[in-house]
Amino acid sequence: MTTERVNPPHLSPPTGFSHAVVASGTRLVFLAGQTALDADGKVTGATLPEQFETALTNLLTALRAAGGTPADLARVTVYATDVAAYRAHAARLGRIWRHLAGRDYPAMAVVEVVRLWDERALVELDGFAVLP
Repeated sequence: MTTERVNPPHLSPPTGFSHAVVASGTRLVFLAGQTALDADGKVTGATLPEQFETALTNLLTALRAAGGTPADLARVTVYATDVAAYRAHAARLGRIWRHLAGRDYPAMAVVEVVRLWDERALVELDGFAVLP
């Protein structure tokens, strides 16, 4: 797969995301929403950063099982039950992202939701990747 991150100079400089990603490849991988569920199906972590790290790990585990890498991510949507808390932890969440997924940011959005499927979940991530 080849990707081109497009960040036009007349838009606000992106921080932790790309404005657009042009991806060329032969396989699309659609990644279901992942929360901080452990292997037993229980939400782990009491804080947003803890849950974000587990949810991102779960998303990347599914991606790797499909044959992809974090650099193959074209789009990720983050659903948070509290965007103010997400903003307050943005620096730490960015460090977690870079540690687990690197600096090749996909196109991203953060959306505040009333609640997630498991009411103990604070954050959920889904997305898609384009593989060679």
